[in-house]
Formats: sequence, C-alpha cells, structure tokens
Amino acid sequence: MKILVTGGAGFIGSNVVDAYIAAGHEVVVVDHAGCKTENVHPKAKLYLVDIRSAELEHVFAIERPDIVNHHAAQKSVPRSVEDPKLDADINILGLLNLLENSVRHDVQKVIFVSSGGALAGDAAVIPTPENIEPVMISPYAISKYVSEKYLYFYFVTHGIRYTSLRYANVYGPRQVPEGESGVIPIFMNNLLQRRESTLFAYPDMPKGTTRDYVYVEDVAHANVLALTGGDNQILNIGSGIELYIEDIYHQMEDVVDIHIPLKHASERVGDVRRSVLDCRLAREVLGWEPRVDLKEGLRRTYEYYQVHAF
Repeated sequence: MKILVTGGAGFIGSNVVDAYIAAGHEVVVVDHAGCKTENVHPKAKLYLVDIRSAELEHVFAIERPDIVNHHAAQKSVPRSVEDPKLDADINILGLLNLLENSVRHDVQKVIFVSSGGALAGDAAVIPTPENIEPVMISPYAISKYVSEKYLYFYFVTHGIRYTSLRYANVYGPRQVPEGESGVIPIFMNNLLQRRESTLFAYPDMPKGTTRDYVYVEDVAHANVLALTGGDNQILNIGSGIELYIEDIYHQMEDVVDIHIPLKHASERVGDVRRSVLDCRLAREVLGWEPRVDLKEGLRRTYEYYQVHAF
C-alpha cells in the first residue's frame, strides 16, 4: 500500500519510513523545508511542504495515499507553555488540514502519534492504562488530547479509521541533542564532550522525574502493525518500566565508560513528575511488545553516535 508519512525526515518518523519500506510498502514523506533530508530513505519520495499549507492538497492529489501516518508536530512541552498559540497552530490546525485532505482524497486510515507521557503523567494509576482521564498540565498535552477527539469525529462523520499511538519517551539513532529533545541524546552528548549535565528535579524527588523509555526500532514496529490492526483505538507504546532520570544517566555513564557528576536544578514548568505506561492493550490488539531493553538500546545508540557526529 502507499503510505504518506508526515515528519518522515525526523528522528522517529524516518525510522518508521525505513520500517514501512522494509515491509514492502511505497512511502511518500512530507516534511518542512530545513528538515534533515539525509534521514529520508532513498526509496521514499520527499515533499518539502508544511502540514498547515494549502500546498498539502497538491501532494494528496498527486500521490493518493491509502494510509496517512502523522508524525509531524510541535513536540516541545516547554515551548508549548511559552507559546500555546503556535502549539495549537501546528498540532491542531495542522492535523485538521491533514484530515480534510484525507476526506477529499479517500484515505482509508490515519495513524496518529500521540503522547503517552504527556497524557498519562501523574495519573492516579501507575503504570497508566489508556482509559485513565488524562492530567494535562501543558498546552502540548492538551493539543494531543484534542487531536484524538478530532480523529474520532472524522471516523464517525467520514468513516476514516484511525489508530492513536501514545508513545512513551522514545530514544535511539537519529535523535539529536538540540532544543527540548529527550534527555538521552543530551546526556550522551555531554558525556562524550566531557561536559556536566543538569538534572531537573522536584525537591521531594532528588533523583529527578520518572519516565518510561522505549527504543525507536520497537516504536517503528508498532507503526507497521498498526497498518492492519488497532482500528479506532488508542494504544500505549512503551516499556512499562518506570525509571528515574538519574538512574538512566548512570546507566549511560557505564555504557560510554565516562563518569561526570550531575548538576541539580529545580523542575521546569510543565514537567510531569511520574510517567510510565501500561502497554498490555497494544500486546492484545497488535501483538506488539518491546524487544530491546534499555541497556541494549543505549549500547546501540552509543554505537550510532560514535559513527554519526551530533
């Protein structure tokens, strides 16, 4: 089948594109000008188009995709706090542009990337299942939740099937230590550069917040399975293991064999205290479960960064 992947030049999106092509599918990538085009698989067709642009309709008219996989997003929680209007413009209006074009051009299904961490954080139940009412403390989380409601509306009104994959914290090759990206590439880059890293922590949680980390190859596999499964469902994609950020840092020190003490700082606005996902539904519905544990994932990530400079 033909799959249009938005954000397909990004860290997670490009790994998903690779997995789709390896599975024998035809892939079209839509990403913004200035994206990392070197990440795009040579067999994929690339359009440099903003998801909010009217030009997106031309891509749909030319390519006529069967499936849309939506990875393009404003992904920074702190940035969403600083500029909620920009977050809504990209994450909500961008999605609506995509869905309207999907209706006009007979798309069968949309696979949507949501956020398990932002929506499940600080919930009353840990690990957190999909049916818990989300505790939303950032515009980013709100935009993801609203987007899931729009997906349901377009299914009921227009018959477009969907699967919403609520990711835990994803890490692995191609993730870069820029802006508000995950702590793993930031910490690893600092270790390799012999620089001190900062741990943001609440006063009563000196080891930092807790998170659920899942390797990008496992996430890409979930996107392949979602092509034919999980219709009209919301599914958590994570490891189900709760880890303190400080403990992750120490594991990284062991992997790279460099040890530098952490600097401690107070928490940031919008930081979720605890986040770990219950992923049993993805196992039941998709037959998916993570296959790469944290130690192996960190080792593979380190090997990638030894070859590919930040």
